Amino acid sequence: MQKKNILNSPRLMELKKHRRRIVLIKFLISLLSLLAIFASLAYISRTPSLNISDIEIIGNKVADAEMIKADALKEIAGNYFFLFPKTNIFFYPKNSIKKELESQFKRLKDVNLSVKAGVLQISLTEREPKYTWCGVTALDPTLSEKCYFMDEDGFIFDEAPYYSGEVYFKFYGSADTGTYFSKENFKQLIYFKDTLTAIGLKPVSLYVGDDGDVKIFLSALNRTTTGPYITFKIDADFQKLAENLETALSTEPLLSSFKNKYDSLLYIDLRFGNKVYYKFR
Repeated sequence: MQKKNILNSPRLMELKKHRRRIVLIKFLISLLSLLAIFASLAYISRTPSLNISDIEIIGNKVADAEMIKADALKEIAGNYFFLFPKTNIFFYPKNSIKKELESQFKRLKDVNLSVKAGVLQISLTEREPKYTWCGVTALDPTLSEKCYFMDEDGFIFDEAPYYSGEVYFKFYGSADTGTYFSKENFKQLIYFKDTLTAIGLKPVSLYVGDDGDVKIFLSALNRTTTGPYITFKIDADFQKLAENLETALSTEPLLSSFKNKYDSLLYIDLRFGNKVYYKFR
C-alpha cells in the first residue's frame, strides 16, 4: 500500500508530466524542422537553373516533333506532392515520358532522354520500314488493302500508303499494330523467303493461317491474277523444306513444267515430310 502511494505521489506525477512535455516539444521541433527542410527543398527545386526550360527532339525523320514535344510537356506538367515541380532536372519523370512516347508513337524503336543546360533532349531511333502487314484478308488483287509497315524484326507500326506493284514484301495473318507478327517464327519465315529468292524464285507475299498452314505467294506473270503459292507448316524444319523444294525444282518433270508452264502453276505443297506435291491448271 505504501509502495502504491509513493508511485502516485504528487512529486512523481509532476515529474512524469514534465517528461511527457519534453517528448512532445522534441516531437514538435522535429516535425517543424522536417517541414522547414521540405519547404526549403521545394523552394530550391523551383530555381530556374534546376528546371527544364525547353524540349529538343533529336533524330526523328518521320515522327512529328511537335506532337512528341506536346506529349512530353504533358508528362512534366504539375508537381509531386503539390511541392516539387516535375520539370526539376533531378526529379523529372524520365521513365513515364519514355513509356508514353513508345506507346503513342509505334514508329519509335528507341527513346533516350538527357538534360543539358536546362533543355530536355529526347533522342529518337525510328523503325525502318522493311515489309508490310495487310491484315487477315485473303489475297485478292481486286480488293483494296489497308497495310501497315513492319520493321526487320516483324514489329507492326505506322499505316503504309498505297503502293502499286510489289514494292514491299507483304505479310497476311492474325496480328495487330504495335505487336510482332508471328514473333516465334518470324526469323525462320524470313530465312525461307530469302532462300526462295536465292534459288531464283520471286516471293511477294506470305499468309499465315490460324491452323498453322503457311502460304508464300510467288510473283504472277499476269498482274491481274494471284501467282502460285508454296505451302508448308509453320512448325516445319525450314532448312529441310528448302532442301526438298530445291531438289524438286531441279528434277524432272517439275523442272521443265515449272520453266515452261509457270503461269499455269497453282501450288507446290511441302506439308507432307519429304514428299513434294504440286498442281498445274
